[in-house]
Amino acid sequence: MSHARNELLTPVPLDGKGTQPGEGRKAWNSWLAATIKIEASDLIVKTGLPPRVRHRGALRDLGSTQITEQLMFQVAKDILDPQQLDHFRRNGSMDFAFDFDQGRRFRVNLFMARGRPAVAARLITSRIKTFEELGLRTSLGDIAMMAQGLILFSGVTGSGKSTSIAAMIQYVNERKKVHIVTIEDPIEYIFTDVKATINQREIGIDCTNFNDALRALVRENPDICLVGEMRDYETFEAAVRAAETGHLVFGTIHASSAWQTFGRIYDLFPENERDQIRKLLAYNLRAIIYQKLLPTLKPEIARAPALEILLNTPAVQKYILDGREGDLLEILKGGKDEGMIDFTSALVELVESEMVHQKVAIEATPRPEELKMRLKGIT
Repeated sequence: MSHARNELLTPVPLDGKGTQPGEGRKAWNSWLAATIKIEASDLIVKTGLPPRVRHRGALRDLGSTQITEQLMFQVAKDILDPQQLDHFRRNGSMDFAFDFDQGRRFRVNLFMARGRPAVAARLITSRIKTFEELGLRTSLGDIAMMAQGLILFSGVTGSGKSTSIAAMIQYVNERKKVHIVTIEDPIEYIFTDVKATINQREIGIDCTNFNDALRALVRENPDICLVGEMRDYETFEAAVRAAETGHLVFGTIHASSAWQTFGRIYDLFPENERDQIRKLLAYNLRAIIYQKLLPTLKPEIARAPALEILLNTPAVQKYILDGREGDLLEILKGGKDEGMIDFTSALVELVESEMVHQKVAIEATPRPEELKMRLKGIT
């Protein structure tokens, strides 16, 4: 398909009349500064409404001033370079990164919605929280320090997977002289080299797509790789092959539990290739970590992670090779001494430590009756 066919039939009319050059940038900088000041994760601006930020998972207004269409077009004119502005005009959408200061940048999507401009911006920061600050289990440090293999984080969008992986990479960064290469869409945290050398590549800015970036990965001589979300066959196969050749590979995948992640992986592959990928997983997988964020009882902590951790012990490896992934939950429940934990046990810990309300935990689990019995002391 030609580029022209992807363009709008009617280009965006960049009408900023009634505003002055620089007025858009002034408004834009004030919105970003407010987003940073209140420690929000996202800025969302829609024509005709006050700017809004996402704070602790919920949207809240920044003041009461409704943003005009003219000001939004002036924002586009002031913050985009001529090539980006032309792309926005022709296509009705523009992805770009905006550096607010040396340690903070925003991943921005400027887009048209029902003929009027809007913008969504995600704060990307160099402030990476520790395991303790995030409420993560310290055993993730041992997993992060493994020499090679595949480490998968599973969960739904917004479950904190990227934040937890960033904490693990930072843990390594502070302890090992290794080369780390990340392939991200978008970059969500900016790393500063401590002991490790870290190169971060962003899809659409540093490389055209995941597959091209993955093909170049071997030539970049990494010890550790982050390949972002594994959405398709090619990405997952490249990641597991990298693990097979001696790299430690981090990735994320959408799944509803650690042990059910296998089904999600196999669904990416043609049926005639699933036995081969099962063998590759059995020998190269190191851990699957399922994460879900839950609202807490503590006013100073917005959400706490409930983690299910499956480690590839010899018993787990045998179950994978035998095609018995559906029985791995029983190994999870009995693997506490080896560093594993099932989701129900993680919820019990959060309730008993008075971090999460029992009702919240029950709503979060796919096994509410089992959780209720565990909370009553019945195993």
